[in-house]
Amino acid sequence: MSDERLSASNLSPATLGIHGGETGSSPGTPIVLPITQSATFHWASPADGELIYSRYGNNPNQVEVGRKVAALEGTEAAVALASGMGATAMTLLALTSAGDHIIASSRLYGATQKLLALELPRRGVDTTFVDADKGDWEEAIRPETRVIFIEIPTNPTLRVLDPRPLVALARDQGIKVLCDATFASPVNFRAASLGIDVVIHSATKYLGGHSDLIAGVVAGPQVLISEVMAMSHLYGPALDPHTAWLLDRGLRTLEARVRVHNENALEVSERLSGHSAIEQVIYPGLPSHPDHAVAAELMAGFGGIVSIVLNGGGVAADRFLSALKIAVAAPSLGGVETLVSQPRYTSHAGLTREEREAQGIPDGFVRISVGIENSQDLMTDLEQALEVVD
Repeated sequence: MSDERLSASNLSPATLGIHGGETGSSPGTPIVLPITQSATFHWASPADGELIYSRYGNNPNQVEVGRKVAALEGTEAAVALASGMGATAMTLLALTSAGDHIIASSRLYGATQKLLALELPRRGVDTTFVDADKGDWEEAIRPETRVIFIEIPTNPTLRVLDPRPLVALARDQGIKVLCDATFASPVNFRAASLGIDVVIHSATKYLGGHSDLIAGVVAGPQVLISEVMAMSHLYGPALDPHTAWLLDRGLRTLEARVRVHNENALEVSERLSGHSAIEQVIYPGLPSHPDHAVAAELMAGFGGIVSIVLNGGGVAADRFLSALKIAVAAPSLGGVETLVSQPRYTSHAGLTREEREAQGIPDGFVRISVGIENSQDLMTDLEQALEVVD
């Protein structure tokens, strides 16, 4: 007899990261699913069941990791694709057609902004960007609006939007709400529990967690995920089986890693606050953060990203990154190692200086993806690098 207490909806992320999506076992079943490094499988006709073809996303490793992500997010289904941008693009292409309209937060990852502002219009899909502070969402809605796209927290300014009023508005209008929750991970924030329709992650980051894979995931209702998978059949961003296996391995330690990321990032943010070389420390866990109260209510942890603005501008930021000894200057985040970057060179390089400043990303803005190193060792490194620019 099944025990409801052990259903996926009642299990913690620590347990779901290891056992989520499992369909049962028998004597001799491997504890870790083997890598099925095969593009195709024996199949002659529909009488043999569903066609299994790795580009279709139904290789055993692809299916297994999709089930686990769905369990972590609390959704009906999920699919893993070849990158976070692949996941974003396939979702938007699946849910819109020529003549449709998207509303998006003005605070988005730079490549997502370019996709919405430059690429989708070539396919007849228009986007209106809304300043989340002003909250003019309702005014932006048109009869042809199909999607509202947000990030929680935002990259790299770490703003935390309360999606609940937006979800209620969208539901009344028959609009789907999509959320890129890469910075939070399902450990800190389960977007679907707040009514968000589709959750997207760059699995390259926290879900993989070791800076050794490129992947993306999309989670949501089965009917929507089926549409995303159908689109991916055409465009081809399938996840390689070996990468799917690596992603599953990363998910097994997700909760343990994110817990340390949260702890270290909070300590780093507190200890850097008030430093003479720093104009501003940005972290949702600090009471000074404009969205601290919302983040404390909606998130189980404040995340592993700390952003700082250096008094000396871009010159100081260049010197700071060059002086690091333990932390690594690299254009990514979410790995076990601390990674430090300047958005003006990386995630938001496609924007003008004026556009970046309008989003709160001046020269001198540094994003620190706090790893799981010993926090004292990490602080010693950050402080010695700050001495170079102070």
